Amino acid sequence: MKWKGRRGSSNVEDRRGMGGKAIAAGGGIGGIILVLLFTFLGGDPGALLNGFGGTGTETSEPYQATQQEEELADFVSVVLADTEEVWSGIFEEQGKTYKEPALVLYTDSVQSACGTSSSAVGPFYCPGDQKLYIDLSFYNELQQKFKAPGDFAMAYVIAHEVGHHVQTLLGTSDEVMPLRNRLSEEEFNKYLVRFELQADYYAGVWANHAQGLDLLEEGDLEEALTAASAVGDDTIQKRAGGYAVPESFTHGTSEQRKTWFYKGFENGTIEGGDTFKGMQL
Repeated sequence: MKWKGRRGSSNVEDRRGMGGKAIAAGGGIGGIILVLLFTFLGGDPGALLNGFGGTGTETSEPYQATQQEEELADFVSVVLADTEEVWSGIFEEQGKTYKEPALVLYTDSVQSACGTSSSAVGPFYCPGDQKLYIDLSFYNELQQKFKAPGDFAMAYVIAHEVGHHVQTLLGTSDEVMPLRNRLSEEEFNKYLVRFELQADYYAGVWANHAQGLDLLEEGDLEEALTAASAVGDDTIQKRAGGYAVPESFTHGTSEQRKTWFYKGFENGTIEGGDTFKGMQL
């Protein structure tokens, strides 16, 4: 991706080295649910819960980032700026105003309106404060554990979380999340899968516009598709336990995630992203 020397976003909060504090008002079980629903990978609930109730790690020493990490921080800032430009334009075409989210960089653990979270949950979006949260060490995990290298693989991750923000602004989140109180876990998971696949579609919409701005380089699309495949529920579950449990899926299979990202990339419009077709909201 062509990103060096380009404008970064002013909506980046750098909390690296600060650690997460105890859960704030408005957290509790609701906060846990929100983080679990909006996390990129559907991380380990135990790792998340261990973050609650503690004081976190705080230090008076300034955080010392490596040169590689600083370059990655610059990269995600540029990607965020690109999503701001693309989605502001799309919303304006529909007579709406796009409210830009903030992106929080952190290490180890972080406090959000959804509670205190460990970096083990992966990148996530919290609708309570409309912010994206990411520990940049995830980039190494994406390359090494998930075998999805390349800067555009990381761009896909950010665009997916921004997709959840778009769902919040469009009211989709308010339609889907209350269903949890009316459906069984297995039935609600089916809606969660559609919800996550729509965020993948919106990531593809952004990639379409990035291509239109001549920002993509050879191999970028393949990097994003590889990442989408690598974080499918079936692939993750088979890697962890040797088999997949479809009724527990919350994000979609590898094939579904690739398919919906690519649909967004092909269409470039919000209108083609009705992943809930045939389901009642």
